[in-house]
Amino acid sequence: MKTWLGLILAATLGVIAPAASAQNNWNKPTEPFHVIDNIYYVGTEGLGAYLFTGSKGHVLLDGATPEGAAIVSANIEKLGFKLSDVKILLNSHAHFDHSGGLAQLKAATGAKLYAMQGDVSALEGGFYLGSETNKTMSAPPVKVDHVLGDGEHVKLEDIDLIAHLTPGHSRGCTSWGTTASASGKDYEVLVFCSATVAANRITPPLQYEGIVQDYRATFAKAKTMRVDIPLAPHPEFFGLLQKAEKAKTDKSHNVFVDPAAFAPYIAQLEAVFETTLKQRTDAAKAAAQ
Repeated sequence: MKTWLGLILAATLGVIAPAASAQNNWNKPTEPFHVIDNIYYVGTEGLGAYLFTGSKGHVLLDGATPEGAAIVSANIEKLGFKLSDVKILLNSHAHFDHSGGLAQLKAATGAKLYAMQGDVSALEGGFYLGSETNKTMSAPPVKVDHVLGDGEHVKLEDIDLIAHLTPGHSRGCTSWGTTASASGKDYEVLVFCSATVAANRITPPLQYEGIVQDYRATFAKAKTMRVDIPLAPHPEFFGLLQKAEKAKTDKSHNVFVDPAAFAPYIAQLEAVFETTLKQRTDAAKAAAQ
């Protein structure tokens, strides 16, 4: 629990910028690994990307940074899959550390990009919504081929992913759910977009209109979700790389099955959000006096 809180606080208080990525593990290669069923981790050490494989083609979720796109591509091929078999690209949210590599990956795969309505302008404009003039937070523009709605299923033969709108961190922040099977059991998988404050302004001038209500709606929605296998755009939020190491020697069960993890994680996110909102609101009031 303390580890989660520290990570959440760091993500909440930190400002996303290219300078930060040079100082951490966002663009550091890591070995790809199998999560469960047809789901594979193909991201970097610090940025998650997930490949959902199928008999008629694959779906790739997130593209890391522009520098990280090559790592994602290499990891897909290391697993024995072809880039040309990736037919659909998805995005958790339109921030450059998760969308920055999408343009390169789209060109390399020929895939179609699907995205939630709230993030289309940022993806196609290559900006951070609400901070359009801050070029340190920009990303290569990428065309969206299909605009998603909340609850929409993205299907490709034997792949079935559900787009859950969980806004706040970005206006179109999308958490991706699916059902995976192993050893005769079904598990609910969720790649939770994010609900940290990070670089967002949640007091006036707001990052975008309605952002506070969006965060609170996301917390309420997340509390209703059953999540057996929690995944995230930043692997450290659920200790995914550590679990992958454990999986090499522990064959007794799937180490990624962790149904007790998601609810307290959301509770911590909500607590940090409300604390941050109060602190910023009080500071603004004090400054106005």
